[in-house]
Amino acid sequence: MVRTADRHDRLSDEALLAAVALGERDAVAVFVRRFQRRVYGLAITIVGDRNLAEDVAQQAFERAWRHAGSYDGRRAAVATWLMTITRNLAIDAVRVRRPLPVDPFTAAELLGPAGDDPAGAAVDTDDLSRLRRALRTLPDEQRRAVLLATVGGRTTGEIGEIEGVPVPTAKTRLRMGLRRLRTTMASEVER
Repeated sequence: MVRTADRHDRLSDEALLAAVALGERDAVAVFVRRFQRRVYGLAITIVGDRNLAEDVAQQAFERAWRHAGSYDGRRAAVATWLMTITRNLAIDAVRVRRPLPVDPFTAAELLGPAGDDPAGAAVDTDDLSRLRRALRTLPDEQRRAVLLATVGGRTTGEIGEIEGVPVPTAKTRLRMGLRRLRTTMASEVER
């Protein structure tokens, strides 16, 4: 007697996906086993985080299972179809994930003198003083945009919302502020 899972192991990718579309549990298990390394491998390559890659892989298999009935073999091979689903989900996961905002007091501690090395502390203090002076040269709206993005971890969309301006304006303020900051810092080093 041939077990159902053994029967599914011998199916082509297309036939296996058709069995998944029909809701055959053994087919789903074989499908996941057949593609799990490739799906997880692509997910980890894109997202760079094991836990997030596992979530993306699970979502990819769930989406494949839900949409197995709409698969069209004329458009792509099953593996290509599944990898496209995985790639799209991974890119979405990366877009959604953003750096967590940093408490300004924590950031100040991180920028403080490091270690017991007096020379290093002097250089660090000098760099921090130059940064403060350079920030003071920026127009208020650019300074706020730079600080909201770098210290506050805010996106340009959030900056626009906080400042009450359109996103393109927030992007321009941030870009111009960073450019001016970089130029001012570089010119101070040359002095």
